[in-house]
Amino acid sequence: MDATTATRPTIRLRTVFISDVHLGFKGCRAEFLLDFLRRVECQQLYLAGDIIDVWSLTRSFYWPQAHNDVIRTILGKAKHGTRVVYVPGNHDRPFRDHDGLVLGNVEIVKEAVHATADGRRFLVLHGDEFDGIVRASPMLESLGNRAYAAALRLNRYVNALRQRLGYPYWSVAAFLKHKVKNAVTYIASFERALAVEARRRGVDGVICGHIHRAGITEIDGIAFCNDGDWVESCTALVEDFQGRLSLLRWTETVEVLVGDQALPLMEGAVALEPAA
Repeated sequence: MDATTATRPTIRLRTVFISDVHLGFKGCRAEFLLDFLRRVECQQLYLAGDIIDVWSLTRSFYWPQAHNDVIRTILGKAKHGTRVVYVPGNHDRPFRDHDGLVLGNVEIVKEAVHATADGRRFLVLHGDEFDGIVRASPMLESLGNRAYAAALRLNRYVNALRQRLGYPYWSVAAFLKHKVKNAVTYIASFERALAVEARRRGVDGVICGHIHRAGITEIDGIAFCNDGDWVESCTALVEDFQGRLSLLRWTETVEVLVGDQALPLMEGAVALEPAA
């Protein structure tokens, strides 16, 4: 990390939600996540799926030191008092066979219900169960993953050039996802399906990952939160000590995402407390 990230203060939060890290995949931005994890203290950390990309690792082994450091940092937090809850996704599906197991102080569950400081209840899950493409056809899912991987390869080349020119990180794949009509329609359908399930369960909202699209919105009175990913958007959903939920984007700069705006950390909506 550069001198700017080295001077960032440590902040305290009640809860952090991350997903779609894809450790073991070349597109993972582990260096940004590692800086985030080292700068944040929290009481609870939810890992909402696709933390380790088992799919990618079975095709070709890729595991640099930064990926190992992410695992060590998470386990270190679990050892020193942070409650860590791991909800596996479709890329780390084998861990779903260990529902209820506590491994290295990390709780493995298929889904969870999180109570915020202000008393709201949120269903926490990865979200692939509500992805019509995944459920309907493994072949279509495979084709989609290949197209996505191609977009991420382009993303690496573009950002290598941007870095040389002095520009900050920018996600090509996220830009395409926002602009392509079919992708926008798919995302809206996915969000609505999860909101319907949250209402059926009698909770106030849902927190998920899977589609690599960070956002906080309300759908028919249900709070829908997607914590994004650490391949494209480099985002985490965070809860402050008043129960307010916000999205942080953590790259060369740190921003709070409020609707379509990205605000500097100290101007954002989340109440962050500096660590003692």
